[in-house]
Amino acid sequence: MKNLFVGNISFQTTESDLTSLFDPFGEITRIQIVTDRDTGRSRGFAFVEMTNDEDAAKAIEALNGKELDGRALNVNEARPKTDHGGGGGGGRDRGGYGGGGSGQRQRREKRW
Repeated sequence: MKNLFVGNISFQTTESDLTSLFDPFGEITRIQIVTDRDTGRSRGFAFVEMTNDEDAAKAIEALNGKELDGRALNVNEARPKTDHGGGGGGGRDRGGYGGGGSGQRQRREKRW
């Protein structure tokens, strides 16, 4: 099983468009176009999960740089999501202190 990152997609690109593009290379398990949480609009990238690693490699080779909806696609193996620390903060229903990644407030509080 291989998860592919597909970047630089048009905001109008649909899951059906991506299915048509990747289907000739092998079985697709899942397609996810990443959308903005607030607006619901595409963020310009997607993930395509394929069952066979060799098929995924062929898709990367054939589709990286290929034009779709007037844009040159960036297709490569997706890297695991990493924790960059900080960020976000304690928005609604999550508790916490709020944004920032420095943790200065927490360090200061621990000294007292």
